[in-house]
Amino acid sequence: MTIIQNNTAIHKPIAAVYAFLSDLNNHEQLMPDNIYNWTSTVDEARFTIKNMAKLALKISDRVENKEIVCIPSEEAPFAITLRWKLEEQGAEVTNATFVIEAELNMMMKMMASGPLQKLVDHQVNRLKEILG
Repeated sequence: MTIIQNNTAIHKPIAAVYAFLSDLNNHEQLMPDNIYNWTSTVDEARFTIKNMAKLALKISDRVENKEIVCIPSEEAPFAITLRWKLEEQGAEVTNATFVIEAELNMMMKMMASGPLQKLVDHQVNRLKEILG
């Protein structure tokens, strides 16, 4: 299991951060430029990663003000779980951690680890930009 993660402090109450992340329609704002053909609902998102693959994700688990878990809703190139974990750091500060867990063989790990880390870093930074 390959685990890739990053976190940031958001100056918003945990309920506001959870409300934003629990709606996959909002996740398009977190994506880098190499994502296109985005379509989404509250619970599912479909998109294409330029020069890589098409992905369809769905929220498999929501724990209010704590965690949102996404898994592929269709066949993916490898088993993957995307997880946002939230922790209250005070009334107006939330620690948000984005974790990607992927089943990668050695060759896939060499090819995908860098782009997946860039994706995690980009999404965490965009969340901080959007929500403060």
